Amino acid sequence: MDISVIIVNYNVREFLSNALTSLYTSLEGFQSEIFVVDNASDDGSVEMVSKNFPHVRLIANKTNVGFAKANNQALVQSKGKYILLINPDTLVQENTVRELIKFFETHDNAGMTGCKILNPDGTLQLACRRSFPTPWTAFTKTFGLSALFPTSKLFARYNLTYLDPDQAYEVDAISGSFMMVKREVVEKIGGLDETFFMYGEDLDWCYRVQHSGWKVYYVPTTSIIHYKGESTKRSDIDELKVFYNAMRLFVRKHHTGSPFFEWFIYSGIYMRKFIADIARFARPLSVAALDMLIVVATLLVGEYVRKSDLFTLPQYAYPWVFIFPALIVSTALLLNGVYAEHKLSISRSFASVFSAFVVIAAIVAFEKDFAFSRMIMLISAGLSLITIPGWRLALRLMGFGENSSRATLFGRRTLIVGIEQPGQDVLKKLRARAGGGYSVVGFIDITRKRIGERIANTEILGSIETMGKVIEEYRISDVIFSSNAVSYSSILNIIANNKNRFVNFRLVPNNIEVIIGKASIDQLDDIPFIDIDYNIGKIGNRVIKRVFDIAASLCFLICIAPFVYFTRILFRLQPKGIVRTTLQMPSVLMGRVSIVGYYTNGAIPQKNIYHGKPGITGLIHIQANKNLTQDEIEQFDLYYAKNQSFMLDLEIIVKSLQQWMQR
Repeated sequence: MDISVIIVNYNVREFLSNALTSLYTSLEGFQSEIFVVDNASDDGSVEMVSKNFPHVRLIANKTNVGFAKANNQALVQSKGKYILLINPDTLVQENTVRELIKFFETHDNAGMTGCKILNPDGTLQLACRRSFPTPWTAFTKTFGLSALFPTSKLFARYNLTYLDPDQAYEVDAISGSFMMVKREVVEKIGGLDETFFMYGEDLDWCYRVQHSGWKVYYVPTTSIIHYKGESTKRSDIDELKVFYNAMRLFVRKHHTGSPFFEWFIYSGIYMRKFIADIARFARPLSVAALDMLIVVATLLVGEYVRKSDLFTLPQYAYPWVFIFPALIVSTALLLNGVYAEHKLSISRSFASVFSAFVVIAAIVAFEKDFAFSRMIMLISAGLSLITIPGWRLALRLMGFGENSSRATLFGRRTLIVGIEQPGQDVLKKLRARAGGGYSVVGFIDITRKRIGERIANTEILGSIETMGKVIEEYRISDVIFSSNAVSYSSILNIIANNKNRFVNFRLVPNNIEVIIGKASIDQLDDIPFIDIDYNIGKIGNRVIKRVFDIAASLCFLICIAPFVYFTRILFRLQPKGIVRTTLQMPSVLMGRVSIVGYYTNGAIPQKNIYHGKPGITGLIHIQANKNLTQDEIEQFDLYYAKNQSFMLDLEIIVKSLQQWMQR
């Protein structure tokens, strides 16, 4: 047997089919075998291979065992002189296998080779030749020096971008998306390290190849195309986190006793996470910055009207006379939901600005040092009440409003959840009116089996599980759930999982009387779109809830905790009642638990995260003696998610105290 090819597949059916087709051409003239190890795909990959490629040796796992373990399952069964590990989202050239085998035959010291790997746009994929991570390469990679100086041998060592991509040479490592290795090497060093679930196992394998006396080569005389990241797009895996965890495992395995190196790896994790969070919040932050600039501008106008000049106020007033009013106005807009679910609400922005300047007027009235600014604040208030709601009104008139009835040719980028007839009907209705305010980007299916297919010339982009990634990749602003596509509890879970992506969620119900929470209706011909809303997800409610938790826990810890801790030690009290509550207060203060939240005891599931944090008490807690069924528990959770408020939390606390006193 000349060569054994191993492909590990996870939910990329259409890419796998293309990869196998291209492989058959490249393997012509060789005795070969192809293994496909499927890691519990639910997109029909297994059925496709069985039907269209009967000669492929298929291993269908019941669970996702990871990249390394899946490859090892086929490695132990393979018989080829050479073994090729290749990703399913690749396309190989006709001469790829022949060129690499020829390289092996002319380079006796070669134990592993990789070819040139291209992105779909023809650019070089940097991971196809790289160095092992060291403290210096980790530093340059983590802090962006390798990207700033790509031609520098000093700073660009990790991805070797200073080397000619069209020359062959020895490298530390090649990409796990395409690795050809001699059988005698595998027999000497063993298979992939199964400690690595995904990422890092290729680096580790290359490291072991080198340390066994063989060499790893980059061979650019042939190339493949790699549609990078397609498998991770079809999953809910945080690939960035998995990648850095893999790097940490590599460091611990091969660079023991290097805490300095580990620090860089952790720095990379948190820095990338910080950058991702900043990017996610960039749009609402830019809107807040615009509102703050408007307030500052109106204050300058007020100062000019009052003094016929600028910067004539007392020296101590700067910059506070600009900073505090701008912060108060933006905070009021934030608490009123203007930066989240009601971005272009005229009434909410007007009410927020008005209430903010009432607070500002009260501060100025009681602070004598700023009494000179009363006229300035009055002018600023009047102008802000016009301009801040005004620019939102202008966008609404241009058709960009959340519920604008005005048609626009540039509609909001929209996903439709549900590919069955109701979802298709929604698509037809949206297309029936030119400039209807919605631009349908694609469908979301319940499962991944039909991802990539097209319905009514519209692609199925993802599944419920991967919706967050689809929203980010395609810059989605609206998600419409077709009737009966998913349950209401699932809808609320989806909203909670995507609460930081600032997307409008809408529902087309079977019956207009079925409304989840407080909602507004966007009527498009005979389709009513209901804005899905639930109180516990609102920024204002979350802020008030958190402030109450902090205040109550601090009061409890300062006034009651010392006495409780002392009596517990003295009398060896069991952690029940007031003692148990006191012991939980540090967790409340840290934000891990809320005073009012969901129940987590026993077999009660904790997957439905739409109802916030676990609580010391809650709706389920005060029903604990009624032996609730799972359906009843879900109904209570739904009720709390939809109707949560400060007053409801107080009612639950009072009810809990009554029950505690009656025991």
